[in-house]
Amino acid sequence: MYTFPEKFRPQRRTSLATLPTSAVCTKRQAKNIAVLLRIDQEAMKSLTEGNLDDCLLNKVDLRHQWISQMVEEVQKVVHHLTTEISHQDIRFQAIPCSDTYNENIKVLAPTHFLVTVPLRGLAGYREARQQRWRYYTLQGSRLPCPLRDPEGLQQWLEVEQFLKNLWQWHEADVNIEGDIVPARVLQVFRKLVENAIETCHLPGNKVSMLTDQPGVWVAVETFAGSVELELIPSVEIPTSWSKKARWPPCLRRWPSAERVQCIKSFGFSLLACSNYHWQLSFLRAEQVLLEQLDEDGGCRRKCFQALRQMKEDVWCPGKRPVITSHHLQMVLFWTCEKYPHPKDWRIFSKAFLRLVRKLHKCVSQHFLKHYFVRKSNLLRYANSGELDAMAQKLAFFLKNPEITLP
Repeated sequence: MYTFPEKFRPQRRTSLATLPTSAVCTKRQAKNIAVLLRIDQEAMKSLTEGNLDDCLLNKVDLRHQWISQMVEEVQKVVHHLTTEISHQDIRFQAIPCSDTYNENIKVLAPTHFLVTVPLRGLAGYREARQQRWRYYTLQGSRLPCPLRDPEGLQQWLEVEQFLKNLWQWHEADVNIEGDIVPARVLQVFRKLVENAIETCHLPGNKVSMLTDQPGVWVAVETFAGSVELELIPSVEIPTSWSKKARWPPCLRRWPSAERVQCIKSFGFSLLACSNYHWQLSFLRAEQVLLEQLDEDGGCRRKCFQALRQMKEDVWCPGKRPVITSHHLQMVLFWTCEKYPHPKDWRIFSKAFLRLVRKLHKCVSQHFLKHYFVRKSNLLRYANSGELDAMAQKLAFFLKNPEITLP
């Protein structure tokens, strides 16, 4: 544990909430009033590169080795399962193994992996030309009132939006009134996964279905323990950028115009993880943006790794944490946009605490916009109690910055 020297610790400040609304502040009082949990510049200077090396980098390196081994083991299981599923139903593609980065496996937490299973037979995507109301239940019966409209990160998906489509996507097991319905796709997919687990007989790995969560979840026993896989069918759309993702905004300096065009060229995906609406996903674009962070020699990636390590070990541990690595990426991207200059990312102490403050603000307010789709809130349906508990831990850290790892 590294503890800041006494002279570097921020002094207790007066909270605005403790003052009477009718109070008139003198100059001396006004000088002492500040937002509770503010960090002094001297405290930021205390968190030096050397402290990072001593307290975090070893943990970060060990985590990387550990996660890499787990991903290698998990992707073999996923490959066997999806290969069998693809043989049973041509609409689902097999996920190949990769010696480097596997774009279909996203590590949200050390024991929680997101696995996107590509769907086959839907090509030539185009945006819907007109809006129409939907009046059907998931069973196909008629509703007297229309269904709610999609939210910021959601949309309807009609089979006719694809210039090329397999006839199987017109079947009633996934299609209602021309819509490809996520709940029905998940229902078909769940049965296929159950059958594949029984058929594959994977040696050395205990694979089982989890039924305590909506969607399709699988538990895999690895050398380091059990890993929970969230398997989500995904429509890959690499040829266009979603109209809902009105990015970048005007007058922004990060990333560069050339980088923006590169990122948009990777397109987006639609995930089947709700009943009626498909969820927009930009995992490929986000990964490209993440990989090209520090071409100017900054410490953005190091700050992100430190933030993730503290989150997983101290602020929000557990199997299914309310804040995942994906949330931290959004915090990082927003902070990079607000502080676009290389000089803002030269001193680790200032940059790291800047990220922590942004994370604390988002968790405290239960509000975090997706970086590409700004009319959204990634924490809208998150557990309020878990968010508040994490906010308290972040507040304590900001009040008395120190690195304590188990």
